[in-house]
Amino acid sequence: MSTEAPTSRSVGILLFDGFELLDVFGPVELLSVLPKEYRITYIAPEVGPIRSSQGAEVVATQSLSAAPSPDIVLVPGGNGTRRLVTDPEFLARLSTWARASPLVTSVCTGSAVLAASGLLDGYRATSNKLAFAWASSQGDDVTWVPHARWVEDRDRWTSSGVAAGMDMTAALIAQLSGAEAAADAARYVELEVHSDPDWDPFAEHYGLGK
Repeated sequence: MSTEAPTSRSVGILLFDGFELLDVFGPVELLSVLPKEYRITYIAPEVGPIRSSQGAEVVATQSLSAAPSPDIVLVPGGNGTRRLVTDPEFLARLSTWARASPLVTSVCTGSAVLAASGLLDGYRATSNKLAFAWASSQGDDVTWVPHARWVEDRDRWTSSGVAAGMDMTAALIAQLSGAEAAADAARYVELEVHSDPDWDPFAEHYGLGK
């Protein structure tokens, strides 16, 4: 058994008005099982309470303009993404903050925001299947993958809709912390993980091709 201390990574989770709760707290539930390895910070355009699509508010403790670039960026989806993709000032701030991070990830329509900010140019990506036509209209040079639970392309990870973020996070933990750590985290929260990134019955349901 290794006696080395686990690597500690900072995780910056972007909040905005109208974010999807499970997009954030599905991944957080898994990451928080390993608190010595993943240090989570909630970041928003401005410090303070941020209202989710479901009405619950979460307090952002750092502003997007002042927060250091974390080891892992996570951008959720939600109704608020429709507004963000048309906000050039926000997109510029997001791009500056996230571009230096070793890993940039998204859940659901968070990938549309990443694409609109230029952070997915030259990458493969996926998104929520119900909103796929809209999401995939964002960005200038993104190869959108309609049939995928999540897509890993080098230092960009993007997942399909809402609950798919937990499967992506489990895979991310497996890559960074090992398969045993990922299995332990899933077991702790009693989650049956879909480990195949190509498993996607929802793409088929919405008539999206491979």
